[in-house]
Amino acid sequence: MYDEYESKMKKTVEVLHSQYSAIRAGRANASVLDQIKVEYFGTPTPINQIASIATPDPRTLVIQPWDASSLKLIEKALLTSELGINPMNDGRVLRLIFPQPTEERRKELVKQVHKHSEDGKVAIRNVRRDAVEKFKAQKKKGEITEDDLTDTEKDIQKLTDKYIAEIEKTAAKKESEIKEI
Repeated sequence: MYDEYESKMKKTVEVLHSQYSAIRAGRANASVLDQIKVEYFGTPTPINQIASIATPDPRTLVIQPWDASSLKLIEKALLTSELGINPMNDGRVLRLIFPQPTEERRKELVKQVHKHSEDGKVAIRNVRRDAVEKFKAQKKKGEITEDDLTDTEKDIQKLTDKYIAEIEKTAAKKESEIKEI
């Protein structure tokens, strides 16, 4: 009965996890490039589909395009992204060296985590609102009773609380990762 709404809430949490993985927490991680698209032959393409990405040490990512002509395109995409790191181009590969974050940068990253967390909570609450509206419409049509509506609202609220708690737990974990670096 609530499967549709629970799957929407679950999907929201999954999206939040992918957004958190894109927030770099000190170590070089190829997932920070997942959100960056390169305009390759007129099509926005993820970097990992046009280049190999290696991590030779904890603070460096090396991007080696399969097509040498795409090197400049990848560099441009990195420069215009919110990554905040200037790539070093040696003509064959791009190197991204992740500096130890400053206290100011850590605060920015924590703000990003809070923003994504709030966006996730709003999405969960929107799913709750949609569900409650649907059941209220059924009550109005006489398809369910007042007691059924009350029970349904309580159940939907329990689902909402469960997923919001999961978002808060994940946000706290990511925040502690950022503060440790």
